[in-house]
Amino acid sequence: MPTQLAPLHGPKARPMQPLPGGLALLRGRVHEFCGMARRSLAALLLAESSGPVLWISPGWQPERLFPDGLRHFADPGRLIFAQARRPEDLLWAAEESLRSGAVPLVVVDLLTPPGLTPVRRLHLAAETGAEAAHHAGRAAPLGILMTPGNGGAQGVESRWQLTSVLTADPGLSGAATTGAWQLTRLRARLEPPAAWTLLRDRAGRCGLEPRPGGLG
Repeated sequence: MPTQLAPLHGPKARPMQPLPGGLALLRGRVHEFCGMARRSLAALLLAESSGPVLWISPGWQPERLFPDGLRHFADPGRLIFAQARRPEDLLWAAEESLRSGAVPLVVVDLLTPPGLTPVRRLHLAAETGAEAAHHAGRAAPLGILMTPGNGGAQGVESRWQLTSVLTADPGLSGAATTGAWQLTRLRARLEPPAAWTLLRDRAGRCGLEPRPGGLG
């Protein structure tokens, strides 16, 4: 089921960022993407969003995101890459970016899940940035923490895990799929845990099917 809009103050609706299949993320907050295919989930989010994206990564790691690999999802020219020299600089850069409200999407590639205090700081920064973005006529910033394994960042608005799966061709719109994953909502403040099979065809259309047995 699609995530419903929730009130922010009185009759106002909280701004939401669509995810494939009718799901959504609350803007002005920080969410976590984890699992082996977490960067694919970030790419799928790029396909559903617009505007510049700040992608912060550890500068001391040899791995680098290959922009051309994103062409099937979104224009790689939207990405602004930042490399941190120290682990603590990753969250500092994300916090300052969210607080400015200048960039609608901030993605930070982390080696380990952060604790509650830094996540709270990120939420506060995103809320401040949402006010700044509103006055400038821009979308409220959205923060994505990418963590390995099952994640575990404390205090995030929601945690999503994406893993690749093998599946028969479902024939979405009669076209072969270019990707098949298990998408799991491990936690969310306003939604229960749930799992789906996520399929993407060659035209970029995504289909979402509930997993038999849920999270099992």
